[in-house]
Amino acid sequence: MPSFPVEKPLADTVRVIGHRGAPVAFPEHTLASYARAIADGADFIEPDLVMSRDGVMVIRHENEIGATTDVADHPAFAARRTTKSIDGAPVTGWFTEDFTLAELKTLRARERLPELRGTAHDGIYALVTLDEFIDFVAAESDALGRVIGIIPEIKHGTWFRQCGLPMEDALLDALAAHVYTRCAPVEIQSFETGNLKYLRGRMGDTHPHVRLLQLMDQPGLQPFDVLADAGTLTYGGMMTPAGLADVARYADAIGPSLDAVIPRDADGRLGTPTALVRDAHRAGLEVHAYTFRPENRFLARDYWQGDGADTRNPDGLVAEIRRYLDAGIDAFFTDDVAAGRRALEGRIPARGD
Repeated sequence: MPSFPVEKPLADTVRVIGHRGAPVAFPEHTLASYARAIADGADFIEPDLVMSRDGVMVIRHENEIGATTDVADHPAFAARRTTKSIDGAPVTGWFTEDFTLAELKTLRARERLPELRGTAHDGIYALVTLDEFIDFVAAESDALGRVIGIIPEIKHGTWFRQCGLPMEDALLDALAAHVYTRCAPVEIQSFETGNLKYLRGRMGDTHPHVRLLQLMDQPGLQPFDVLADAGTLTYGGMMTPAGLADVARYADAIGPSLDAVIPRDADGRLGTPTALVRDAHRAGLEVHAYTFRPENRFLARDYWQGDGADTRNPDGLVAEIRRYLDAGIDAFFTDDVAAGRRALEGRIPARGD
């Protein structure tokens, strides 16, 4: 096994994060998607974590799986379609916490954006557990002789805790159970705050290779655990200098949306960078921005090629990423890792200070 260095805050190289693998090529959160991201040069790959009814950590972007699996095609599961309030909003569909792992393993992944990326790979790939994912990454790392970090996201932590399926200790136990994740770089992320504070308290200084990433949503929204406790903290408040200083007490990095780093004007073009990167760095936090995608509809109008919103435009994506590199980001999530690596070619990252 390769020797894995402990990562330091404010590293000198920008890292490319395979957002759910490489969903520009294969359905998200499948081993095929992760394999492509690794082959294309991802520094980290991202598994989103939810729970099965029997307490197994499964990799899906949401606990509602009607949009990303063939569960609707299974007559035996038809009666499990229901509506729940997830993070304060009604959601209708099928939910992982209502299925055992054995039942989830009978399902197959589907493309989440079929109108953009087609359905050629639908029905091929099984759902993946966290343990399977770690074994896969360890094998890839060993075969390639290079470090591949993992950046798991705890999804709907408050919801699963209310269901009697808390994820925080289960995640740390899983990381401790694998040789690979006892030394390879790991960064745990969440849109909630309490679970990251809990993890920091439990880890202390004994897990130097495990870092914490505070994800941030739109400024007017609140972390759901804060909302559930009738708190007043908003993401906007967290992005002020004082808010960032508070985040730095328990986290190593923030994960803002692209617009929080460089907003778009009324025409959809990139404007002037905000102070967020500079303020985060002054607080000792890295900035890991999300999410770069290669289709025109996701790009700033500055970088469109052709008039079609659905046109795939990796050259435009490379150019857009470079604007954010100039703003000083330390890492970025992308659906197209190959384009992300191209964006870094020949560049010395700015610190944005």
